[in-house]
Formats: sequence, C-alpha cells, structure tokens
Amino acid sequence: MPLEVSEGGHQVFIVHPDVKWGAKKQHLTTAELQMAEAVGLINTLQNWTVVEKLILSTKTPDNKRIFGKGNFQTLTEKIRSLPQITAVFMNVERVSPLTEKELKEAWGVKVFDRYTVVLHIFRCNARTKEAKLQIALAEIPLLRSQLRNELANLDQQGGGSRYIMGSGETFMEVQQRLLKERELKIRAALEKLKKKRHLLRSQRKQREFPVISVMGYTNCGKTTLIKSLTGDAGLQPRDQLFATLDVTVHAGLLPSHMPVLFVDTIGFLSQLPHQLIDSFSATLEDVVHSDLIIHVRDISHPETLNQKVNVLNVLKKLQLPAHLLDSVIEVHNKIDLIDGYQTTEPNTVAISALQGKGLQNLRSIIEEAVLKITGKQIMTIKVNLTGSQLSWLYKEATVQEVNVLPEEGSANVNVIISNSAYGRYRKLFHV
Repeated sequence: MPLEVSEGGHQVFIVHPDVKWGAKKQHLTTAELQMAEAVGLINTLQNWTVVEKLILSTKTPDNKRIFGKGNFQTLTEKIRSLPQITAVFMNVERVSPLTEKELKEAWGVKVFDRYTVVLHIFRCNARTKEAKLQIALAEIPLLRSQLRNELANLDQQGGGSRYIMGSGETFMEVQQRLLKERELKIRAALEKLKKKRHLLRSQRKQREFPVISVMGYTNCGKTTLIKSLTGDAGLQPRDQLFATLDVTVHAGLLPSHMPVLFVDTIGFLSQLPHQLIDSFSATLEDVVHSDLIIHVRDISHPETLNQKVNVLNVLKKLQLPAHLLDSVIEVHNKIDLIDGYQTTEPNTVAISALQGKGLQNLRSIIEEAVLKITGKQIMTIKVNLTGSQLSWLYKEATVQEVNVLPEEGSANVNVIISNSAYGRYRKLFHV
C-alpha cells in the first residue's frame, strides 16, 4: 500500500462511519467535526482533491464491510455513480487487510484509512534522515498486510506454498524474512541516531540550558509561538496539518535574559494510529527529558476540548515523570479569532502568537516555572574585578546587571545561577 499511495494525486470520496453505540462511539466530538478533520487531512496533500463526502451511520463498525447491507449498497451505488473517483478514504484508524480487499473489489478503486493517509502526509513532510527512517519503520505493518493479501491471492491460484529455487523456504517465508531484516536495519539506524541525540542532550545539560517542550494538536500554532518567543527568523510556520515532523530546537531568552531552549515537537491527531506513535517515539523522547512542557491549544477550534484530551492521553502514554506532568503550562492560542475572549479554565494563559498578545505575561510565567523547576536562583554576588570571577559568571550563569564599585575595585553582579554552578563558584573562588 505505501507504493500505491505515492502515485501522484487522487480524486477522493471521504466516508465517515458514524458509530451509533458501543465502545467505538465518539462522545467528545461529532461526526461533522470528524469529517471536517478528514477533509483537512486530504487537503494537506498536493494534487489530492475531495470530490464527495458522506457521513453514514453504522451499528457494525467491526464487520467485514463496516456497514450493514442497506447502507453498504447505498454507498456502493454512490461511488459507482462518480467515475472520476480514484480512491475512497474510510475515516477509521485502520482498515483490516480483509476489509480492504473486500472494499476494493466492490468499488474498483483504492481504499485508504487514517493510517495510510497520515503516513503519506508524514512522508511528504519528512526532511531529515531520522524522520524518513521513522516513516520507513511505520510502513512495515502496511507491507506485512500487503504480503498477507498477496499470499491469499496466491493460495486462491494454488501457488501460495511453492518453495523458492530449492531454498527450502516458501514465498511467504522469504518475504517475511526480508521484511524482518529491513525492520532490524531501520531500528539499528534509528538507534545510532538516538545515541547521537543523547550526546547532544547531555551537552545541553552540561551547559545547564533549561529545555522547554512545546506540544499540542497538529496546526495549533506551536511553531508560530516559538518564532514569537525566540525571534528565530528561520522558522516558517505553515497553516497545515503535520507541518512539523522533526524535533527542532530553538534558543530564546526569558525576561531576565536567562537563555532557554524551546523544542518544537510533532503535532497530535485524534485516533492517531498507535503504531505511528510508536514509530515516532524517538522524536518524543526529548519531551521526557525536558524541564517544562507548554501545551498549546487552538482555542478557536470547535473541537478544542477533544484535542486537549487527545494530547493529554499521549502525554500519559509517554510515561513522563510526575513533576513534569504536574507543571504543564496550558496556553490558549488564537484568541484573536474569538471576539472578547475570556478564559473560563483556571491556570491557563491566553495569547495570540500571531499578533503577539499575552506573550509578555507568558514569558514571565515560563520564567517563574523554570526557576522553580531547575533550582536556579536570582541573587547578587559581590566580585573582585581584578580576578576572573566576573568572566566565570558570564560563562557559567546568566548575568543580568553589573554595578561597579570603583573605589573598592569590585562589583555587585545580579545573576541567575543554578545551585550546582553556585557551589562550583564558591569552591573555585573560596567564598
């Protein structure tokens, strides 16, 4: 299926199965909003066009054809009446290989689910070697499904168990072995990159830069916020789903001139298939090792509450330390899109990253949290100007202000310094 997806564009019919009851019924959203998100996913892809969309109720989402006989017949007639359609996007997490085969045979077009569509968006947005490897890893389950389909076809033709060139292996065994070898190679390459990431992380820790991970639902404005907080002109936010796939790190200064690192992370999505999250777990590792998390919400989005629940569920799955989960700063972004916005939720910060509203308040709140979490303190240290104390403080701490006392040959230095750095200072200069 990965190879099929990447062949140019598609004229797409989107079908959203509206589950009426049971474990798969959605309670925090509506079928219309889920359909709107599905349309957004397709519109993200170049040369893919939504031709038609249909919300169809089902009481049997786990059935081979997803719908009951009557609704399936209605759907089939609708698809056949639109000859321009080249693909159907079934807005469910995964379509089983058997169901996919059944639907393709009934409709004569390709059938995609959220896994294949999101994976293709990832593939189109991947820039770094790591992102491309993670996508290749996420493709393995699809390749296995494809293999099972091919084997079923071979069995029907009476050729499924033939041995390959006297090797003692069947066609299926050879293909499975090759897939396993491919998976092991990808995992080994990712492990190598992971070690490099650990090295970079330990270097950041040595320099004692606080690390702030910025997280949120896809397209909530994370990159725009980081650009506003850091002034990083190289950041080009895009108004599309999954514009950020690779973790990027950007240096910024807090009001006291304390340097911090903002980590831009991959966005989340409702019903983001678990195997995709697993494949990108290395990307999310930086979050586990951060000092503070900022959770950005697009407060103007009709599904903002459902999006919050999805992000928090992923955070819980990452097994973050309790202190990190408890100190998350929730930011309500895009308030410029709501007239007279007033937050009704406690402990939240309202901003417009695009217009710069509320950013000074957010910076102050971030600084207060960082000081508390990292054990840094703001203090005044008296230094002797004839020695190397001042230059040491500039290197190892954040110097805010220097008040020179000429008659004493000394200065009062206002600094932000960690407990460990202050301990080293006292030991080195015998104070």
